[in-house]
Amino acid sequence: MTRQTDVPATADKPTSLADRIGRGLLALCGIATLGAFANGISIMATVAPERLMSEAWRTFAYLVFAGLFVMLAVAPRTQRGAWELVFAHKIAITAFAIAAGDTPDANATWPIDLTLVLATAVAYVLCRGWYGWRSATLAPVQRRARRPAIV
Repeated sequence: MTRQTDVPATADKPTSLADRIGRGLLALCGIATLGAFANGISIMATVAPERLMSEAWRTFAYLVFAGLFVMLAVAPRTQRGAWELVFAHKIAITAFAIAAGDTPDANATWPIDLTLVLATAVAYVLCRGWYGWRSATLAPVQRRARRPAIV
């Protein structure tokens, strides 16, 4: 079974307004994630020693997600796999939090992550995030000038 991942870009690029709205949503997601990071720092300062490492893991992961949201906002049609990583994690954590029921963190977590899933999905459509998987994206490609060979 062969898989074709090198599909040429033939569709139109998004409208300027749609692109700006999508990028704005991603920027808001990034800002919200930085807010969660700041909150995580304050939690780390007061958490019991047996929970410190798990809180640190979660807190520093917020920086990774803020970075992913920034990458997507800056170049939404050139990111292969970044959209999918964000979707996979946010959908998984939302589903897990809903399944966890009335645990203390679950009730606070799932509405926030569901909002991030929805905002990211809207941005994906508005910015046409699937273009990242095409061989010739609509964003300009910066190529390095070839240096002459040293003889």
